[in-house]
Amino acid sequence: MAGRFFDEWAIGDRIAHDIRRTVTETDNLLFTTMTHNPQPLHLDAEAAKESEFGRILVNGTFTFALMVGLSVGDTTLGTLVANLGYDALVHPKPVFIGDTVRAETEVHGVRESKSRPDAGIVTFRHELINQRDEIVCRCLRSALLRKKA
Repeated sequence: MAGRFFDEWAIGDRIAHDIRRTVTETDNLLFTTMTHNPQPLHLDAEAAKESEFGRILVNGTFTFALMVGLSVGDTTLGTLVANLGYDALVHPKPVFIGDTVRAETEVHGVRESKSRPDAGIVTFRHELINQRDEIVCRCLRSALLRKKA
């Protein structure tokens, strides 16, 4: 099992996740159409050319989902009871087709569950970083994790 149990986390733990991903036109097109998002910035090259970005902008919800997905193997795979929430989600820089991104995680909080003696809550701060070392997405994720014992 790749993920860690609740009792194996401490505030300040950091992980630079090994998996990187180059975002493709197909990623953006499929995610945008599957989620019924008609935003021309994500689908219409001519409209996007006229925007301040000058080209298609990758769907922000795909960017967010990719960031969390890149982190799962090292954080919660096999130990997660439930994700409890996502907070402070920001996109400081845009993502474009062809960008290669990587994720980093830091533990911001660890606390026992008040209602489940066999689990605890870990709050992760995830960051997604592009090939220019710019943070393109960041959020806090609260996860209810099983205890080891």
